[in-house]
Amino acid sequence: MERAEKRKKAYRWGHYAEFIAALWLMAKGYRIVTRRFGARGGEIDLIIRKGATIAFVEVKARRDFDQALEAIDGTKTRRLGKAAEEWLWRNDLPPGYSFRGDAVIVVPWRLPRHIEDAFELPLD
Repeated sequence: MERAEKRKKAYRWGHYAEFIAALWLMAKGYRIVTRRFGARGGEIDLIIRKGATIAFVEVKARRDFDQALEAIDGTKTRRLGKAAEEWLWRNDLPPGYSFRGDAVIVVPWRLPRHIEDAFELPLD
């Protein structure tokens, strides 16, 4: 398989994983606020809300669970934090909300795994 074809396949798999993650979160009672929020520092796959909690969600699709968790490293969380700050700046929310960084891991032939507070958001 040539390189461009592999990249297309990975891109489609990522889109599919985000779709599966969104369905899973909605089934758990979350409301999808935004999908694929892009900002100068990075991108947030999903922004979800339940009550007064807003979660910035990183979706990872890998062959196994450990590989997916390892992909959410310090560089990734800094980028997510910058994008989250941008989203918060653009969306003036009333006081009382709490924020967290969640992850949804999508592995073939398994149910998705939602991890609340999977990473600390470096919000200033």
